[in-house]
Amino acid sequence: MNISYLLVNSAGKYPDKTAIISEDKVFSYKEFNARVNCLADAMRQHDLKAGDRVAIMFFNSHQFAEVYFAAIKSGAVATPVNFRFVADEIEYIINHSETDFFFFGKEFEETISSACRTLPAVKHFVCVDAQKDGFAHDYEMFLSYGKADENLVDAKENDPCQIMYTSGTTGKPKGAVITHGNILWNLHNTILGREDRSKEVSLIIGPMYHTAGLNNHFTIQIALGGTCILIKKFEPETVLRYIEEKSVNVISGAPSMFNILLQHPKLDDYNTSSITKCTSGAAILPVEVKKKLLKVFPNSNGVYDVYGCTEASPTITILKGNDSFRKHGSVGRAVNFLQARVVDEDGNSMPADQAGELICKGPNIMQEYYKDSKATKEAIKNGWLYTGDMATVDKEGYFYIVDRKKDMISSGGENIYPREIEEVLFGHPAIADAAVVGIPDAVWGETVKAFVVLKTGMTMSEQEVINYCKKHLASYKKPRAVSFVESIPKNPSGKVLKRLLKEL
Repeated sequence: MNISYLLVNSAGKYPDKTAIISEDKVFSYKEFNARVNCLADAMRQHDLKAGDRVAIMFFNSHQFAEVYFAAIKSGAVATPVNFRFVADEIEYIINHSETDFFFFGKEFEETISSACRTLPAVKHFVCVDAQKDGFAHDYEMFLSYGKADENLVDAKENDPCQIMYTSGTTGKPKGAVITHGNILWNLHNTILGREDRSKEVSLIIGPMYHTAGLNNHFTIQIALGGTCILIKKFEPETVLRYIEEKSVNVISGAPSMFNILLQHPKLDDYNTSSITKCTSGAAILPVEVKKKLLKVFPNSNGVYDVYGCTEASPTITILKGNDSFRKHGSVGRAVNFLQARVVDEDGNSMPADQAGELICKGPNIMQEYYKDSKATKEAIKNGWLYTGDMATVDKEGYFYIVDRKKDMISSGGENIYPREIEEVLFGHPAIADAAVVGIPDAVWGETVKAFVVLKTGMTMSEQEVINYCKKHLASYKKPRAVSFVESIPKNPSGKVLKRLLKEL
């Protein structure tokens, strides 16, 4: 069985059900599958072979979905590209992955045109509404060459399906090779953990070049015969309008997205009662945000916190909705078909409630980093993936992410975890967003600095922030310095870019 089967199966069962809503375009499962087949056939006519790499650079759209499934129906390896990248970054990903076909949106034509001469391995460029006589095929014209007949390549579960490049917050991005089997096991784990149901209507807001957006939000809906509303760009009012007009059941996103949504002035003008499931990932959802979400989505049974990473396809643990407040701060238990532990520097399991590195092992763990055996050996030891996240686990098996291992602050011999301080800051009614980093200190080695975004119309002084933290934390944990900023820098998946904060 491979990922292609998920679409073929749903198209056979639910041919007339809406599969994709992409801006003003609506496709049934039958129509979507037919377009995918035409595109796959056109690729093969242009000499695409099993194992070739197909790069995909679109905003969330039906074209992204079509290219993805057309590539894997042909036995190719899908290589999504971050649409925020500039020419040099695109050049690195395309050349490192040895991409054969490059599909992209009209918005990126000029950028890719400037880089195309430095991409020697690419046989064909395909662009939506491509310029006439330009360097790229026009997308719809290219698709029209193909036939809609079903013609699958029999990819095996151990065959690569995706090369998913990590965010690259430290050094060059690494390409995680994820197999068909990895994704199928991730689907089993996530569907069970999130208690997903068939034929739901889901907003796909997170970028599909990320494993969460592609594998957890989009592909699961296709597998279960759901309707995917592909959000090109997150705009709170657009999201609220879709929820009301399309009776959306599922909304997923990073805490930063929910935070922005909750502050929208027209929030109360829309009917959001159709939402029955709210899932969060990329960072810990502050308890105050969680409480507000359940008021906005009154028919949602708690919030599902999903923790994972690209290398795990991505799901590692899930906190079910009914545990939202009983186990606040937890990311839940390890998913069904995965082992997870918290270990010390020597790989020994830590006692309950003591911090160590979270490691995991299971059939959803990536095959390797593409062309990087050294990084692969550092990440996977004896079959265990070392996540780089510091965590604790309680006696009931619930995991708590303390912080990134590299983000831990060591001050005067004490280990300080920024996440604990950030959680306190989120509890202040004047604070909209916050992040904490360690900065060099001549006496203590490192000291704590907080970056704070205030809510519109609110004011605070540096000392007020420090005093507030001192009331809720041991004195050595309180910030020694505070900077007020307009926004906290984050990558597209919603993770705070603390490297940039430290540079500030």
